[in-house]
Amino acid sequence: MAREGHKYIFVLGGVMSGVGKGVVASSIGLLLEQKGFPVNLVKVDPYLNVDAGTMNPTEHGETFVLKSGLETDQDMGNYERFLGRDLTDDDYMTSGMVYQTVIARERGLGYGGKCVEAIPHVRDEILSRIEKAAAYNGSRVSVIEIGGTIGDFQNALFIDAARVLKMRYPDDVLFVMVSYLPTPGTLGEMKTKPTQTAVRDLNSYGVQPDFLVARSKESIDEKRKEKLSIACNVRRDHIIAAPDINSIYEAPLNFEKDKFGEALADVLKLSGKKKASLAAWSRFVKAATNKKSPEVHIAVIGKYFDTGNFVLSDAYLSVIEALKFSAAKLGRRPVLTWINSKGFEKGEPIAKLKKFDGIVVPGGFGESGIEGIIKAIKFARENKIPYLGLCYGMQLMVIEYARNVVGLKNAHTTEIQKNSEDPVVDVMLEQKKHLADNKYGGTMRLGSYPAYLKKGTVARAAYKKELIDERHRHRYEINPSYVKKLEEAGLVFSGTSPDGVLMEIAELPKKTHPFMLATQFHPELQARPLTPHPLFTEFLRAALACKKKK
Repeated sequence: MAREGHKYIFVLGGVMSGVGKGVVASSIGLLLEQKGFPVNLVKVDPYLNVDAGTMNPTEHGETFVLKSGLETDQDMGNYERFLGRDLTDDDYMTSGMVYQTVIARERGLGYGGKCVEAIPHVRDEILSRIEKAAAYNGSRVSVIEIGGTIGDFQNALFIDAARVLKMRYPDDVLFVMVSYLPTPGTLGEMKTKPTQTAVRDLNSYGVQPDFLVARSKESIDEKRKEKLSIACNVRRDHIIAAPDINSIYEAPLNFEKDKFGEALADVLKLSGKKKASLAAWSRFVKAATNKKSPEVHIAVIGKYFDTGNFVLSDAYLSVIEALKFSAAKLGRRPVLTWINSKGFEKGEPIAKLKKFDGIVVPGGFGESGIEGIIKAIKFARENKIPYLGLCYGMQLMVIEYARNVVGLKNAHTTEIQKNSEDPVVDVMLEQKKHLADNKYGGTMRLGSYPAYLKKGTVARAAYKKELIDERHRHRYEINPSYVKKLEEAGLVFSGTSPDGVLMEIAELPKKTHPFMLATQFHPELQARPLTPHPLFTEFLRAALACKKKK
């Protein structure tokens, strides 16, 4: 059961998906913590996948890996970035996890032979997980974002669980509904009817929102606040404006101007609140949104941009944010260009990369677009363009080097070419059985692992320490049999696992290239607004130096 006096804030979305629930939940967490109330953030995803690890990034966006190794929704990344700390497995929940637990308990006679049903058994498991997360974190307030849109069949049980919690603890639970108010171009008037309908849908679950966050192109005016207040039975001063902004990191500052955090604390009767101290956050936002800052032009070369006629940059969300944080630290404005590597395979001129100050190749899986990426890496190496490779971006950098410098023309990864003549990248030994048994979900090398950095290397200079911990998500590694041959040809493996078997960082010496470095791990997952990641910062420093020379 919940601890007496513990507070719960549920964040739900109306009208459409992608309305910004995650940013609102993250902002609430930041505001309340800055007021002195310990907060834990929980993301509820209503899909039946047990975790986010097996989902296609072009459909769902980035998979964010926690320190523990749990593969989660990208909103968990926003939570960590806003709060500036690591989250735990208890802070994430999917329908798949819940049902898996309930079914396993039933198979073990955990319900004593009862007929197991969605209500109460599945609903009670949801409540148990929410309360467990609060207890584990030792927080005063739990902010729970329920994924999906009000009216979806999939999230109904989660909303019902929230209703029951409100019934049990009426003074300790409140609901924030984030809803979209469109302004159709042909009308030129902001319309409230879709939000009114969404609130009525929520009422049909037995839930009444305490706050409405009005997402819109422009800030909601007083007339429409009054209209929503009357139609939706929400206090006028509890309708919070959330217009489009240049950066999601502006949201907490805008909410603080509207005293959103103070209003939440008042409704929940949280005692001892203080004025939020957002000075450091404000300085970051000012630097990150300064349009007068000198530009640094970066090409992000990936393979997950295809989604109909649109470009999906969400597949690389953490990479994008990491670049923003380091650029803000350096007083620069990153201009990112998405380049689909498949274009280079179809004859697009590789020389167009010469105009960029730096090139990033993020992670990925599979064969599509790979030869295009290898062409881009070769171009970056030969033309001395700063390069940062992440996970697959390291494996492909090593393959390119093996082919074009070492002379192993058929060098490849066994992920694509199982019987490669020169498998410089091979499946990890412990992964072979997983693949043979078709066990893909949650079986990669996941989560945080230590690595040692060699003295006198670019990596060691960036981190300024010998031992690091970084998050991983991969099945394949640099084949130890080829390490000596690659090193003799000038490639430096500057980071290795403690036993020296796994190659964690590959780089070229400064005398050979201004910055050519790649990691087997995902440094972007630990980049935070107020603590940018050192590798991204050093990469951008090199890119700026390259720009200056031009």
